[in-house]
Amino acid sequence: MAAINGIPLPQTILTVSQLTAEIKDLLESAYPEVWVLGEISNVCRSLAGHCYMDLKDSSAQIRAVIWRSLASRLPFPLRDGLEVICRGHIEVYEPRGTYQLIVEQIYPKGIGALELALRQLRDKLAQEGLFDPKRKRSLPRFVHRIALITSPTGAAIRDFLEVLRNRWWSGRLWIVPSRVQGEGAAEEIAAAIRLVNRLAEKPECIVLARGGGSLEDLWAFNEEVLVRAIAASSIPVVTGVGHEIDVTLADLAADVRALTPTHAAMLLAPTKEELLQELQGYQKRLWTCLRHRLSTIRARYAAIASSRVFRRPREHLNTITQKIDELEARLGRALRFRLQGVGEKVRLLAARLESLSPLAVLGRGYSMTWRRADGQLVRDAIQLQPGEELLTRFYRGQATSRVESIHPDAPCSGAPLQEASASQ
Repeated sequence: MAAINGIPLPQTILTVSQLTAEIKDLLESAYPEVWVLGEISNVCRSLAGHCYMDLKDSSAQIRAVIWRSLASRLPFPLRDGLEVICRGHIEVYEPRGTYQLIVEQIYPKGIGALELALRQLRDKLAQEGLFDPKRKRSLPRFVHRIALITSPTGAAIRDFLEVLRNRWWSGRLWIVPSRVQGEGAAEEIAAAIRLVNRLAEKPECIVLARGGGSLEDLWAFNEEVLVRAIAASSIPVVTGVGHEIDVTLADLAADVRALTPTHAAMLLAPTKEELLQELQGYQKRLWTCLRHRLSTIRARYAAIASSRVFRRPREHLNTITQKIDELEARLGRALRFRLQGVGEKVRLLAARLESLSPLAVLGRGYSMTWRRADGQLVRDAIQLQPGEELLTRFYRGQATSRVESIHPDAPCSGAPLQEASASQ
């Protein structure tokens, strides 16, 4: 029997591959089919179309794989926090010595505990207006003062600084160290935001940066204390948390959401080529506007110069003079017509007045008689007394007479009923 350092060795010694193969045979034969209930976490789809994820509960988790043939036919999207029921078999992945569940059927059961809590908090904060786009502020075109809140040992800070170093940026950068994962991380980040807002020389923006991770790893950016600190900040906040598919409540409350920490640095610092391209675009637009403006002015001056008033400047004056002459003639005709009408009206009124004149009445054969004693006009025979002297006025001349007799009831027509002696 062989021995090492005096320790006897068994006759059969397995290699790692042999041991893994035996475990593989035992597990896969013991669990040819299994139903598992769990919450999805760390969903990842490969370029080939396969889906890799973790199934977990409150105290354990297992790796699960959905091959492309099934993943491409799923009627619902796979996302972190979704509670599912899976049917499949256990398989040992020999290169890593790990076991995993090969999913053959999967059914959604409901929302996991973390996902449910996240949705409830999101709805609450949304009703308070913390995610309202109207309250979000835009960044300056060129940011020169940046406060970066992140873990000093994480990959996010290295990626962020590398991008700033390789792009067209100069200014001041404050690095505020903070935990970005685990219990108490949200309170620490919120305190860092409040600290930056109290600086005497305020940055132009605050950047929250963290690399990718599972829903649990990014949970600090979903906590209420951090969301409220972002909303209360007087300095615009940029979030670059996780990967492109990761959307946290901090992203919803931030003024600007970057897809990754690298993308956040790209938003704050343009490249030299981007600036040159932008300046060239402005130059082209400026020249286009100037040429268009110049062309418009030339066209206007050409139209003015070719107008009739400039080609024949006295023509318009002659036209106005002729129009004044016509108006003067019309005014004269109107005045004459008006005077003729007024004269005709005066003649008609004079004729009417003449017809009503007492002399005209006398001219038709009538006369007027007064009592000579008191000058009272006689209208009724009853006014007279026999022997009274009367004065009668005719159309031409007058006569004096004396009343001989009175006949009050005599008719007005026929031969005269009274005799009178007249004297000139």
